[in-house]
Amino acid sequence: MPITRSRRAMLLAAGVMLPLPVLTGCSSEDDGPPPRAAWDIASAPRSGTAGTGTLRWALDATPTTLNAFQKTADTGTQRIAGAVLPSLYTLDARGRPQRNGDYLTSADVTSTDPKQVVVFKLNPKAVWSDGRPIGAEDFQAQWKALRGTDEKYGTARNAGYDRIAKVEPGDKEHEVKVTFAKPYTDWRSLFTPLYPKSVMGNPAVFTAAANKGLAVGAGPFMVRRVTDSEVTLVRNPRWWGDRARLSRVVFQAVPAEKRAEALIAGRLDLAEVDRTTARRIQATAPDKQAAGAKRGSSASSAPGKAGAPEPSTDDTDKNRARTRALSRFTLRKALDPAYTQLALNGTKGPLADERVRRAVARAIDRKTLAKLVLKPMGLPSEPLGNHLLMAGQPGYKDHSGALGDPDTNAAQSLLADAGWRAGGTGRQKALDGKTDDRGSRHGAPTATASSTNPATDSASGAGSATASGASPAAGDAGRSGRLRETAVVRKKGRPLVLRFVLPDDRTGARLSTVGERIARMLEKIGVRTEITKVSAESYFRDHIATGDYDLALYSWPASAYPATDARPIYAKPQPAADGSLVVEQNYTRVGTDQIDQLFDQALSELDGGASRSLVSRADARIWAAAGSIPLYQRPQLIAMRKGLVNAGAFGFATPRYQDIGFRR
Repeated sequence: MPITRSRRAMLLAAGVMLPLPVLTGCSSEDDGPPPRAAWDIASAPRSGTAGTGTLRWALDATPTTLNAFQKTADTGTQRIAGAVLPSLYTLDARGRPQRNGDYLTSADVTSTDPKQVVVFKLNPKAVWSDGRPIGAEDFQAQWKALRGTDEKYGTARNAGYDRIAKVEPGDKEHEVKVTFAKPYTDWRSLFTPLYPKSVMGNPAVFTAAANKGLAVGAGPFMVRRVTDSEVTLVRNPRWWGDRARLSRVVFQAVPAEKRAEALIAGRLDLAEVDRTTARRIQATAPDKQAAGAKRGSSASSAPGKAGAPEPSTDDTDKNRARTRALSRFTLRKALDPAYTQLALNGTKGPLADERVRRAVARAIDRKTLAKLVLKPMGLPSEPLGNHLLMAGQPGYKDHSGALGDPDTNAAQSLLADAGWRAGGTGRQKALDGKTDDRGSRHGAPTATASSTNPATDSASGAGSATASGASPAAGDAGRSGRLRETAVVRKKGRPLVLRFVLPDDRTGARLSTVGERIARMLEKIGVRTEITKVSAESYFRDHIATGDYDLALYSWPASAYPATDARPIYAKPQPAADGSLVVEQNYTRVGTDQIDQLFDQALSELDGGASRSLVSRADARIWAAAGSIPLYQRPQLIAMRKGLVNAGAFGFATPRYQDIGFRR
């Protein structure tokens, strides 16, 4: 699926699996097994499943719309659309588009001169749930709604659709002919998901009707009911493909902080979970339990610590019951098709100077940060070396060399070249977070978030903005009452201090920990940070999108179509008539004409290899501009009920919903 604005809002939907019953396959120059931790599912033949049952799948919230092209669409929208609507192309474990034979018998570029023409040949069996065959009129309606010429639709995107000149029936039955006004390399991204003309043909229906459900679909499932807390799917009686093994799928709205209790209570079968819950599930594995029992038996004979309260019988029984409940689940883990980055706002202050941005980048040890986040979960802990592609995707190359390896001396030289020098040592006394003589606060910041806000690593939550220093060393000095010396670089007597904005909610320990470590790294080159905690609900809207930060941590989802989907993220900001800056989705405000040109060329290059080469060159330029520093792919941690198969940590590719089921 293309990255719509709604896909970013998901922080992330997608699914990847084994090339067994769950995915279609195709060959390319990048054939071979996907990289380790690309996916983790319990794969099983369809014949080994019961052929009935209800799957209860957790979402962060009930979708406000089932129209994936609306601005308010989210992860849940994408999940549901994948089960009930046509996806002409799905993704495999490497993030490669795969023709979906349930809907297409073929799709080919039949002409490039004078215009690019693509002919889609539809599966003759493909029909909407109302019995009408899927046809050219559905393609036409979707093109007209999404091409960006009718403001009544207010779509989240029109990328690709705005390059189409016309859509018409093909020369043969069941064919759709699409003629492009401009060449478009990512034509496979279009018409997925495909909506019926009843939704796309009317702006009022487009913006309203899908909020209550979808009366017409064309997938293995169809929408039966939408309530404030769940969306229920049932088998589509007109589905022509492999019969769904589940009778129904119930997507339940369960906030991240309540999922552990929902799992223990038996209300969920499949849910993304936080690290604490993941570790608790891992601890219930038979080998872990045996090791724990062995340690417990030796410890029980030792005298207890003086004054340590003995756990009550009720507490012990309760903990055992919770452990038994969690032992009904297994943990599936993979690298999420999304990455966390350090964003540097290049429009104001010291970071408007590329040399300062590059100095900050050279001070960051990305390997250390990747290990900090990924190694404890047993996932590969190499830092990500590309803004546009994840490891294992066709064309992936590590371009971080465009900035250089971590080097304190090199970073300090860049600062000196920009006029920031260690002209004196600032003597500061850090006492339990009290303010020093320069007005900054010191002390370890509190934990912050990670989950599903638009383009962020934070979950929604409440809280007011606060400021605290990021240096654990300062906090330690405060507790001991000792003085410490910090060489702060200055320019014209002014210290180099960067405002580091992070979301503040109870599920954000990872970002807070990463932020602290980054601040400590910057301290080594004489750059001070002031970490400001803000409400997770307003973090993206009021700070990232508006440019109210110097440094920030947030995530972007990966894409199978980087030439299309990544361009607005790295496009050079342009001045508007009113004097404001049009940044599209480039919230670091750092871009160049050359990067834009490379993206434009990649979009129009129909040779796949040549297009990937242009994307690769664009990524190297993005690294050199030092507006954003990719750190690591996010961990994807999934709790899954034992006995559930063909599901788990899908990673990059598309779930095959009709194959998910429970063992006989």
